[in-house]
Formats: sequence, structure tokens, C-alpha cells
Amino acid sequence: MSVSRQILVELPMLRRFARAVTGTQEAGDSYVETALSQLLAMPETVRTGGDLRVILYKFLIAAMRANDPGTAVKDQPTPSGTAAHRHLMQVSPHHRIAFLLKSLEGFAVADIAHILDCSLAEAEHLVAEGSREIAEHLQTDVLIIEDEPLIALDLEELVIGLGHRVTGIARTHAEALQQIGRKSPGIVLSDIKLADGSSGLSAVNDILKSHNVPVIFITAYPERFLKGDKPEPAFLVTKPYLPETIRALISQALFFDQRAGLKQENAA
Repeated sequence: MSVSRQILVELPMLRRFARAVTGTQEAGDSYVETALSQLLAMPETVRTGGDLRVILYKFLIAAMRANDPGTAVKDQPTPSGTAAHRHLMQVSPHHRIAFLLKSLEGFAVADIAHILDCSLAEAEHLVAEGSREIAEHLQTDVLIIEDEPLIALDLEELVIGLGHRVTGIARTHAEALQQIGRKSPGIVLSDIKLADGSSGLSAVNDILKSHNVPVIFITAYPERFLKGDKPEPAFLVTKPYLPETIRALISQALFFDQRAGLKQENAA
């Protein structure tokens, strides 16, 4: 595929990202136009720079920084924008960009470091801070379905650290339904294999019959997620997990309001 064709393929995502960062399509497109003009004026960069997608975003961020070196982009008012955009505009620009590169565009932290011209540790920090700031604007109640006490306590600490409230910790399918009956959460964190041999997938399916909430599955048995019909879309994290992964996914799930769709489970 030619370079021009590759750029055309990436262009819709590049415009989406620029709009999410700036708050308006007009402002975003102006940066995209500048970035593409500069890139096309330096064809050797495309030939020797590696991953074209990474290069495109690197040039886009450079265009934004050239406009406002102190903050990377100017905050844009979005009175008629979506809730997601309004949340974004409350996050500091550096953190906003890192959060979107990770959660919206799916870049690895190493690629984010390259795009932002910073160290790997700094990129991880920027992503984590973006997730934290997003979470502060999206505080909600969280139900934890987890049968291992130490992991449950760790998840509870992570959730509280993000500013959320834990409505309860359930160890079984039955306890999960009891907890959901007492307090409706804004998000559910669920293991798949529970204490009495019951299924977290089944518990979530039952919860979703009356509560349409985002779900993050955290499990040492990811293969069970592949059996039968599962709630979709859903986030899946394999144990042992990295705390920053859980933090980022909670913020991502709430920010983009990615809710699980109900299906009937045929196998636990």
C-alpha cells in the first residue's frame, strides 16, 4: 500500500483524535492539515521513521505544541458538545492527550512515549494522571465481584483511590445479586470463577437484565470468557494485573460509557 493510501486510511482516526483533544472539529482539522503538510514536506521521515501511524500522531502533537508550547493545546469551550467532550475539557491538556492516545487510539505506552518525546516512565505517569482526572469527573458506585479476599481488598483500594465508592464486595453469584438489589452501581468489576463454583459471567448476565452498566472482567481464567455467549462489549483483564491497567480501564469504561450488552450464557 502506498504512503498516500495509508494516510487516507488513518485520516478519519486522526481527525477524531484531534477533535477529542481540542474540543471542536474545526480546530482539530486545522492541526491535522498542518501536520500532514509538514509530513509530506519531509518524505524521508516516512521512509526511515518506522510505523506510519506513530509518525502521523507524532507530527500532529508537534503541530499542537507549536501553537501553544506551554500546554500543547488551548482549551476549547464545548457548550453543545457531547458529555465525553465536556469531561475531556476538564482534564489538563498533557494528561488529556496521553489518556486519548491510550484509551481512544489504543497505542502502547512505548509508542506514546515516542509520540510525546518523553521517557517511558513519564508516558506511564501521563496516562495514569489522565485516567485519574477523568475518574474525578466521573465518580460513581462500584460493585466488586471477587472471591479472593486480598484481590478484593486491592481492587477496593484502587477504586477508592480513583474517587469512586464501593457499594459492596460479592464472593458468589447469589451475593452479587443481593448486593445489586441493595444499591445500583455505575460499573461492575467481576471475576469469572467465584467461591462456590458459580460463574461471574452468569452473575453479570443476571445483573444486566435490570442494570445496564459497564463491566470489567478480571480473571485468572480468560479461556472461560470464550465459552458460550458473553456480555459484550466487555473489558477483560488477566490476573495478575497491573494496578495502572485497572485504573485506566475503569476511567475508559466510564468515560466512553461502554456498556455491556446482555446475552444468554450457555456455558459457565
